[in-house]
Amino acid sequence: MAKPLVSIIMGSDSDLTIMKAAADMLEEFEIPFELTVVSAHRTPLRMVQYAVQAADRGLKVIIVGAGGAAHLPGMIASLTILPVIGVPIKSANSIDGWDSILSILQMPGGVPVATVGLNGAKNAGILAGSILAAFDPIVSAHVAVYKKKLEQEVLQKVDSLKADGWGNGFDV
Repeated sequence: MAKPLVSIIMGSDSDLTIMKAAADMLEEFEIPFELTVVSAHRTPLRMVQYAVQAADRGLKVIIVGAGGAAHLPGMIASLTILPVIGVPIKSANSIDGWDSILSILQMPGGVPVATVGLNGAKNAGILAGSILAAFDPIVSAHVAVYKKKLEQEVLQKVDSLKADGWGNGFDV
C-alpha cells in the first residue's frame, strides 16, 4: 500500500457521511490517503501529536472536517506547515452550519485554513488533488481528466436542451 499523501480527519465519526466525499475524490485521482478521527476537545494531545508529526510522516495536505464550534481545522493549521483544507459540517450541535463556517473561515492572520462550502468535502478532495497536481504529473493528469469529464457532462446537457427545442442560446 502506498504511503498516504493526504490526511482526512474529522472531529467525530458522525462526520464520516460527509467526509467520505473527499475520500471518494482522492480515490478517483488515485491519491493515497489516510482517514481518522481527531477531536480538538476530546483528544487534544492526539490532535497536537497528529499535526506536529504530519509532515514528517510524508503527508502533503490535511483535510479537516468539523461541526459546531469547529476548532479542529484551525488548531491543526496552527501546529503544522502543511496546507489545511477545512470542511465546515452542519452537525447536530450546529446553528444551521454558520458557526462551523465562520469558525473555520475567520482565522487570524498567520494561520490560514483554505475553507470550502458547508458539507463541501467533495471540493476539499478536489482542492487537495489540485494542490498535489502542481507537483505531480500523474495526479495532474487525473485532475485534468476529471475536469474534462465535468465539461462533457455540461455539454451533454446543452445538447439535451437543444434536442428538446430549448437550445437557442450561446454556441461555441
